[in-house]
Amino acid sequence: MKKVLLLGGAGFIGFNIAKYLAEHRHCEITIADNFFRGGGKVDPLLQSFVKEHSVQLVKGDFTQPGAFQQLQRGYDELYMLASVVGVDYVNKMPHEIIRINTALIYNTLEWLREAGCGKVLFTSTSECYAGAVEQFDYPVPTPETVPLTISDIAHPRFTYAVTKMLGESGFINYAEQLGFGCSVVRYHNVYGPRMGFKHVIPHLAQRFHAGENPFKIYGHDQTRSFNFVSDAVRGTVLAMEQGANSEIYHIGSQQEITIEQLVRHAGDIVGFTGEYEYAPTYPGSVSRRCPDISKAQEQLGYEPQVDWKQGLQTTVEWYLDYLANATELHESFYDNKS
Repeated sequence: MKKVLLLGGAGFIGFNIAKYLAEHRHCEITIADNFFRGGGKVDPLLQSFVKEHSVQLVKGDFTQPGAFQQLQRGYDELYMLASVVGVDYVNKMPHEIIRINTALIYNTLEWLREAGCGKVLFTSTSECYAGAVEQFDYPVPTPETVPLTISDIAHPRFTYAVTKMLGESGFINYAEQLGFGCSVVRYHNVYGPRMGFKHVIPHLAQRFHAGENPFKIYGHDQTRSFNFVSDAVRGTVLAMEQGANSEIYHIGSQQEITIEQLVRHAGDIVGFTGEYEYAPTYPGSVSRRCPDISKAQEQLGYEPQVDWKQGLQTTVEWYLDYLANATELHESFYDNKS
């Protein structure tokens, strides 16, 4: 039986990977997390999952090296998902993004020096290369070979991307020196139920629920490709199990849509009958982003299955139900997407 560790496994993507592994793979699962989003508490849904599937749960602050002493040695697979992410966080506390994400990366790498591992999957982001498209007109859809580019190193918006660049380099090079396998996935706008409130689709649901009218469309002509969480999870597991060492894979969808399309379809889902109004985009936001996923298709057999309209309806309806029944708005489900 394979031993699998998900560092940051209580997060949005991590929890969904853990569920997928429990349901489709015969393995011994350990979830390690600090449960920041739940105020230090374990979500009831996660508690139920842990009990049902005999998952080991380890709580600790892994920005501190001593926390790793709680973990076993010699895991067959390590999914490195732990990080702080979200536009609100990077703008409000960029110094903490640097501190936390860098510490998580470095401590994990140094722990692997002694603990060993069969293979590591590091989860990165499309934001690492977005500046190359914006500043130098690289192609869209964009392949993994595009240079990693930050347009303004001083802007808080890019602190998250900088730490992910560090992680990509760190894990690939440590793996080659220490002898464990390593692949990297770059996520592209992963979304779905229970993803927290620090991302565009939950924001839309919250604003429609609050009755905003006229409804502002920020950056209406910008484009994105949204990747439903079940597709992202399958792509991640395929990269772990079939991805070549030192290779990077874009995990996303090539259904490129405008933000205006996204907003107006969300409005149709909620039955919005008011007016729409264009508004400026958020500082540091790029005009286009869509991945070339041909490498993942050819090498991993990865194919997105959920159309963006279908996924958007599922997600918006979940959030509307949550907002209608919540006594207070809180982060009881976790944001750390990577």
